Amino acid sequence: MAKAYATLTLRGALVEVEGMIDTLDEGTNLVRNSMLYREFMAEREEILRHKWIESEKVGHDIGFERALLDWVMRHRGGWRDNRTPRPRPAAGVN
Repeated sequence: MAKAYATLTLRGALVEVEGMIDTLDEGTNLVRNSMLYREFMAEREEILRHKWIESEKVGHDIGFERALLDWVMRHRGGWRDNRTPRPRPAAGVN
């Protein structure tokens, strides 16, 4: 009898954990589909590209932190300006 009770409790816990995983998956998808996350990932890709270019120039890996700081100081403003959609003038307005 105790064994059946333990199994029942375990199964209940398993169902609860599966429900939590489903909730986490939904939250993960929500985050990954958000504009903030997409912008973060695009910026990260630019930093990694900068890291590769600068590492090639000096002949060794400069590391992510150095690449990040250098990219932010030298390129982030222009990169953001180019990514920001510019408002279009209304039709018929000169």
